[in-house]
Amino acid sequence: MIDGPYFVLTVLGVLGTGLTAGVFFAFSAFVMKGLAALPPAQGVAAMRAVNVAAVRPAFMLLFLGSAVLCAVITVVTFVLWPEEGTAELLVGGALYLVGSFGPTAVANIPRNDALAALEPDSPQASAYWPAYVREWTMWNHVRTLASAGAALAYVLALTT
Repeated sequence: MIDGPYFVLTVLGVLGTGLTAGVFFAFSAFVMKGLAALPPAQGVAAMRAVNVAAVRPAFMLLFLGSAVLCAVITVVTFVLWPEEGTAELLVGGALYLVGSFGPTAVANIPRNDALAALEPDSPQASAYWPAYVREWTMWNHVRTLASAGAALAYVLALTT
């Protein structure tokens, strides 16, 4: 069984990836649906405000801190190669880093940047908004499932 500081790292991994999954789930389950129901100018303005508000210490510490923690857990797992939980720990790290952090960097943030460049009441924003909601939400589903899968993998590592 995992113990000592490694146990603490893994428990923190469960908490970080699980909380991140919850945030992403809320967006997939109802936030984006609510924003999509607004007229485009209002939806664009609201999402732009959400994107600015998200880049605050609380969420950034959770999201980026979890990425660092997953990277540390993965490296420590490669170095120590524990008798139990190795596969689960490596899967957890890969799911979060590749399935949650990766899409954020290559899919969600570029869409947020494109949205930020548009005036909410412009024809371009109205034309972009439906594709933005559809594509951003699809990638958010990926991030949600990957983060939840990482949390589950870490829990399984703790119980083997």
